[in-house]
Amino acid sequence: MTMKSNRKYKFLAIAAFIVSAAQVAFVSCSDDPGVENRFTTTAEYASDFLKNREKFSEFSAIVDRSRMMDLLGTYGSYTVFAPTNEAIDKYLAGRGLTSIDQLSQADCDTITYNHIIEQAFFTTDFNDGTYPQMNMLERPMTITCDSDTVSIPGQVQLAIYINKEARMVQMDDSVENGVVHTMSSVIGAKNAMLPDVLAEDSAISLFVEALVACHLDDSLQHYIDESYSVGSDSIDWTNDALCIHTAVEYDNVAYPEHRYFKFTALTPRNDVFEKYGVTDLEGMKKLAHRLYDPVYPEDAANEDPTSRDNALNRFISYHLLPCQMTYYQFTAVDAPNSSLANGFNRRKWDIADWYETMLPFGIIKASFPSGSESGLYINRRGVQSRRDSRGYRIRGARILAASEVNVDQTAVNGVYHYIDDILSYGVTLEESPWPTNRNINVQEAVFSERIRLDCTSLSPDFITSGARGHFTKSTIQNGRYGRGGQGAKAATNVNTCLGFKAGTAAKWTYTDETHVHVRNRVLHFWSYQGDEVIVKGRFDVAIELPAVPVGEWELRMFTCTGFSSRGIVQYYIDDKPQGIPFDMRPGGEDNRIGWKSDSSLGDEEQVAAFDKQFHYRGWMKGMDCYSSTSEDGTGSFGTSFRQQNNTLRKVIGTFHSDGKTHHILRLQQKMESADNEMNFDAIEICPSAVYANPDVAEDRL
Repeated sequence: MTMKSNRKYKFLAIAAFIVSAAQVAFVSCSDDPGVENRFTTTAEYASDFLKNREKFSEFSAIVDRSRMMDLLGTYGSYTVFAPTNEAIDKYLAGRGLTSIDQLSQADCDTITYNHIIEQAFFTTDFNDGTYPQMNMLERPMTITCDSDTVSIPGQVQLAIYINKEARMVQMDDSVENGVVHTMSSVIGAKNAMLPDVLAEDSAISLFVEALVACHLDDSLQHYIDESYSVGSDSIDWTNDALCIHTAVEYDNVAYPEHRYFKFTALTPRNDVFEKYGVTDLEGMKKLAHRLYDPVYPEDAANEDPTSRDNALNRFISYHLLPCQMTYYQFTAVDAPNSSLANGFNRRKWDIADWYETMLPFGIIKASFPSGSESGLYINRRGVQSRRDSRGYRIRGARILAASEVNVDQTAVNGVYHYIDDILSYGVTLEESPWPTNRNINVQEAVFSERIRLDCTSLSPDFITSGARGHFTKSTIQNGRYGRGGQGAKAATNVNTCLGFKAGTAAKWTYTDETHVHVRNRVLHFWSYQGDEVIVKGRFDVAIELPAVPVGEWELRMFTCTGFSSRGIVQYYIDDKPQGIPFDMRPGGEDNRIGWKSDSSLGDEEQVAAFDKQFHYRGWMKGMDCYSSTSEDGTGSFGTSFRQQNNTLRKVIGTFHSDGKTHHILRLQQKMESADNEMNFDAIEICPSAVYANPDVAEDRL
């Protein structure tokens, strides 16, 4: 969510825009838009650029009425999608108006905020997919490319579109405080909730019919928490009192101005269902029973689709997420050319994250392999195009990227994505078009591996608010990633982070004495995926863990130790204390921990023996698949966390899962000081078939 100061609008009324767009054949967005279209100046701010060009006079007048022109004339970082006068006139005609004077104040505010992102994005920075930062109207924006064979007969030109409808006619005009893109039409601002947007798409009518039959469309109508309020702390990173000390630097914290409820739907198109012989609702019901009755036989006779135990209800709700996830938010591959992804050894590890769905006690795995099968998948296992270390290769369902879709898939309260196969938390079927998916129990196959969750994904509020993967005010990587050495003055601290007061982060319960914020991503620090949750003060936090299938599981926490500002943490699982408190201040080579490098241990047999003994004492080395990289993102996989003595996994304890109960991890500060913190970076939930397997040792990745 874009942070907004008091100068921005408080209303939620949104004008409905009607803009048409021609969809033509796709051309790779990697094509350079052309240097002749770029204008560079060090004298003009975005406001000057608009006011000094007659073709933007009508848009400038609209921005003036919204009281935003002064903002575009100040230091900062902005992307402005500027419609020409002809584009504004076309928009007015579509509404039966003849002058911008006939626009209401709400119209002007809506148009302005829908055309500005508070971060500079050139087309070469992010040229296919969804921008990682929403616009000032708090809507996601997609950028895609098509081929233009009409403008100049006989020639094929690159055509770049925003939200599938508004074309850039000139791009990448650099100004002192960002970039301006010239638009041939006004960008539409949808006023529809996700169920209504889904219903407009005839390609997914079978899925929508089942969604309505289950009354799950009602669950997707929520939007804003009317009771939410954080007062003046929600300004825009200008409060020195909220520059929070962590380790060796300070994080500049502010709080979201609003708390939104948003959703994601993973939707198979009708042609996917047709591969399973499904052409109507009755066929969908039969398909759902075939998928779920073998795993939930006690509910096989339940024919009420509104019941959460009904097979169709389970099937549809497993395709829904209780947070807004754009394409590049599912994993640490956070852009088409992701610098963060360089920190992974992708030849041995497919970048992955796990999330709870709206199916009670149902989780999905999102992974982004490299190589010949590169892309974003749900419930995939393997490494690149090979089997993983335990012999599994399951294709899963691929999410189609924005460039493969010809409709705008965004709503006021969420997004949806096409997937090329159905999802199941029961079994898969022989009719699956992908041979590697046939006849498997998903819970036993896909989720019989170590589940590693980045802690920034452990609340839907962390994701929907944009706290996970939040950009900074840094000039490094165009502001995408943070940088070290930040001080206690908010005005000069570029590491902007989002905080969450007690009661504002779903699945987390904590006292008012507990400070919680999600750090922005930093490439060169000892953080898995570059970010972490900071828990500070005399904290006492209870976190509802994602449900896992039936079995015995071990819970671990990955963290970076060796800083005097760290705390002493007592762990509990379901209110049962787990061992003695963990003092996070010493480094791994301290006698109390006893870390030793692989190189100092000798041969492979001795390394394996040390790992086993280290684990028995409640410790594991850091993961071998990830390393920090250079601050500017130009580095690649380097010294893995396994080889660094301050990056450790602490074994918390074990628990039994019945597959239908949430377990609670409680974290309690044992120091009296309010100045010590815990960096809550990643957790692992590992099945006994992996951590206690006598035949196949757990991999070091």
